Amino acid sequence: MKLHKLYLIAGFSVASMMPFMSCSDFLKEEPYTFVGPGEVGNDDSAVNLWVTGVYSKWCNDMFRWDNFPRVLEMDCDYATGPDWAFSKLGAGNFQGDETVDAIWKGCYNLINRANLAIQYVSEITGASERVKTNGLGELYFQKAFAYFMLTQAYGEIPLFDTAVSNGASYNQPRRSISDVYAEIIRLLKDAAGMLNKNTDAGYQSGHVAAGAAAGLLAKVYATMASGAMPTGTEMDVRSGNAYDYIPSGSDFVQQLTLPVKMKFYKKQVAGYENFNSIECYAKAIEWAEKVIDGEYGSYELLDYSQLWKRESYNMTENAEHMFMLQSKSGDEEYGNHIHRYFCGTENANGAISQGQWIGNRYHWYCLFDKTDKRITDGVKHRFVYPDQEAYNRGYYYPYTEEYTIMATGKDFNGNWVADPVAPYNDGLFYSYSTDSRCLAFTTKYADVTDPTQDRTDATWPFLRYADVLLVYAEAQCELASSLTDEHAKAAISKLNDVRRRSGATIAVAEQGGLDELVDLRSVIFEERAKEFAMEGIRRWDLIRWGIYLDVMNSVSGTTNTGITSYYDEAGIYKSRESKHLLFPLPSSEVSTNEAIDGNNPGWS
Repeated sequence: MKLHKLYLIAGFSVASMMPFMSCSDFLKEEPYTFVGPGEVGNDDSAVNLWVTGVYSKWCNDMFRWDNFPRVLEMDCDYATGPDWAFSKLGAGNFQGDETVDAIWKGCYNLINRANLAIQYVSEITGASERVKTNGLGELYFQKAFAYFMLTQAYGEIPLFDTAVSNGASYNQPRRSISDVYAEIIRLLKDAAGMLNKNTDAGYQSGHVAAGAAAGLLAKVYATMASGAMPTGTEMDVRSGNAYDYIPSGSDFVQQLTLPVKMKFYKKQVAGYENFNSIECYAKAIEWAEKVIDGEYGSYELLDYSQLWKRESYNMTENAEHMFMLQSKSGDEEYGNHIHRYFCGTENANGAISQGQWIGNRYHWYCLFDKTDKRITDGVKHRFVYPDQEAYNRGYYYPYTEEYTIMATGKDFNGNWVADPVAPYNDGLFYSYSTDSRCLAFTTKYADVTDPTQDRTDATWPFLRYADVLLVYAEAQCELASSLTDEHAKAAISKLNDVRRRSGATIAVAEQGGLDELVDLRSVIFEERAKEFAMEGIRRWDLIRWGIYLDVMNSVSGTTNTGITSYYDEAGIYKSRESKHLLFPLPSSEVSTNEAIDGNNPGWS
């Protein structure tokens, strides 16, 4: 597959087309051509051009600028960073930060483009039926995924069946949550029956396959189910006071504290009252089982050593990555800043010259067994900034006695124990800091072609097989009547599949804290926080479970004067109120769409 930079004069504005998920040779460039929609062609290649033109919207728009992935990750309990980088969005001032508008504008631009592509692909007569049917399935999937992102963020939203350029009015009213999910489900069911399986001869490596549609259906049904669960359902989350200030000579120093298990009681999510939680969870199980049993292709959990390697992203059989953004290193249009934000742009010596601004808080790090690969391998334990290079210094993480000895050779009391060990025996002097430059930074986006580039080919995992397994576990747990019935056993089995992959302690009923169903529910929910950290999922999990406000407001600290602060240890304000349950609609939408008479509650 090759990169065709194609400008369509009508319909697509002026938008270049490229594969969203790629074969190994897709980055070979072709000359620019200028054609109208009717001149794209009437064969299999034309179908692929229309489909990849829609895929390109994720890359050359939504992830091209700095709005993504920040809008997906910065508003949750466990993410933190410097206050200037988290800015108004991270502090909860959603209407003061245009980043929040990115989901609305980006998804609706993609939906409009998909509607146009659906029309023209449907009119193609010279393509094989298999290619045409699969192409339409890919378009339905992308449209459904965009609607899913939109309704999670904004609640009731407009639906478009026709492209605006083909006569659809801009003035579309917001539709009920029930109507939106009915449309998402319709699109995904159609897509599941139309798409190639990843084991089919016609499947193109890197594209969405039938299993992605089935897996997303399972997640959609679980979202409906959890949102509909009644007020008062219990959930345990480890949170609480993040730090104290303790005397140190004539001053005070910040000391991080361990999280504590706190009990929260959910509130039913507004708009989800008409869904039957049990029936939706049963549907989530049904669709997850179709994926697990291989009805829609071949999927499995990758070995952790391979999970975040580029060569694993375009696997066909036995794949884990089901829907993933891929991009082009160093390209102004199709490169992105994912690597810069999460891992940091490196200089020639490997020091962080720019970025590494979004990290996990210490409370998140404390969720793990000490041997879990998601922190031993999945977190950066050593990093150097340019201002440290000049003084032959660097940072280590975390501030535990084990890592302190490994990095400095001394214990917490300053006693010499042994020489520093790899990777800290490189001649640098390592220290720890409680500021935002020393966090649990992920390695998920570290494998890029050139880490010194500002725009890299880092990927973004929208949907993984691990998500399907944990959705299945969640749904089975909610249908269980005891920890020993078949539903609970199935939930624990799939939970342990995910835990076993990273070397975590295996969960067993009536042992290790699993004494009641609420324990199992909470462990599965926590597993999602661990497994999908820095993948743009945590906020939406908190929202759909109806505990977002209480969990966010449980994050606090104690100042040097003994006052409770609602800033986390890096100085990010975490306190939230009811208006934060939904993002505000863009002011331009409210002021120009004649069918919308106001914004979401609490927003002007």
